[in-house]
Amino acid sequence: MGLTNLNNTHLSTAEATAAKDALTQLETALAAITVVVSAADRQKYGRINEQNKLFVNKVFDFHKNQPQLQTSQVEWDEFDKDYTSRLLMEDVITRLESIVTKLKGAKTLHDYDNYQSALVDYAYTNFMAGAGGESYENKLSELKQFFQRTRSNTGNTEQ
Repeated sequence: MGLTNLNNTHLSTAEATAAKDALTQLETALAAITVVVSAADRQKYGRINEQNKLFVNKVFDFHKNQPQLQTSQVEWDEFDKDYTSRLLMEDVITRLESIVTKLKGAKTLHDYDNYQSALVDYAYTNFMAGAGGESYENKLSELKQFFQRTRSNTGNTEQ
């Protein structure tokens, strides 16, 4: 028998509700700053790459440590707010991505457990239908659709 129950840790109903409520609170808290950018706008504005992040960080460093060298053509209060917001968002995104990665791992194990259990049930149903259990025949016919065999043409074919 194969490995089953790879992840038998489950949230209680209260814990699941608390997690969903926390996500709702997060969505609400971030609603003022979240923006859906169209594909065209994403293409137009692009993404800041690592080299450009280093450039922005260096300008920020000069701005904070040697303000006499900065131009008056930049609205520095807004620059500071953008910089702080960018750092916050980067931190939140990193943390959310970590949570998503962990949730996907847990889900993968639950999916595997469900599939293995479903295969065991299918094998049992197949056995019972073969043993004459009439109520199992309908179930077996419903489940067989997920195990369609394809024929490969390895013989000669006329063209």
